[in-house]
Amino acid sequence: MDTQTLTREFFEQPPLVCAREMLGCTLRWGKTAGVIVETEAYAEHGDEASHSFVRAATRAFIQERPPGTLYIYLNYGVHWLLNFLTKADGTRGFVLIRALQPVSGLDLMRRRRRLDQDRMLCSGPGKLTQALGITERWHGKDFFSIPGVSLTRNAQRPTIAADRRIGITKSPDFEWRFFIANSEYVSLKRGKPASD
Repeated sequence: MDTQTLTREFFEQPPLVCAREMLGCTLRWGKTAGVIVETEAYAEHGDEASHSFVRAATRAFIQERPPGTLYIYLNYGVHWLLNFLTKADGTRGFVLIRALQPVSGLDLMRRRRRLDQDRMLCSGPGKLTQALGITERWHGKDFFSIPGVSLTRNAQRPTIAADRRIGITKSPDFEWRFFIANSEYVSLKRGKPASD
């Protein structure tokens, strides 16, 4: 099947566009890889759930760094969460990678996660960073300058569903969570077909 390696230009789009278009892409991180099956979008402006709404440091991060920069933070003091910076004219923000379908390096993922249920290895944003070995070490790094990582897109596009973001109490009605409708690897299956 034909594949396309994503370049920085891909992230020169609004977060809502990138969040949808990343579904079905394969994220390769060293010896591990998975197909992205679930994402969430966060906007720089008008989105109370975004770090940029209250954190000046996040707004500076967006201003100073190129699209495709990794924004990694510790959630509830427990889990590292992986986000990609997107920057289009007038619309900037982040895409949170919420779930993957593991496709390579499963033995390593199982050891890191201390479990052997493949469906559960990457079925949440904190689970997938643990499985891939992603920590704060890469916060602020340009994805395209990290050795051994890549994002590739298959020619065949998946059927996408949309729903409200998970665990959000501010701007809770934004239907900015996107996932592959028939995937068994998403963190939560509720949702409806996403409109174009």
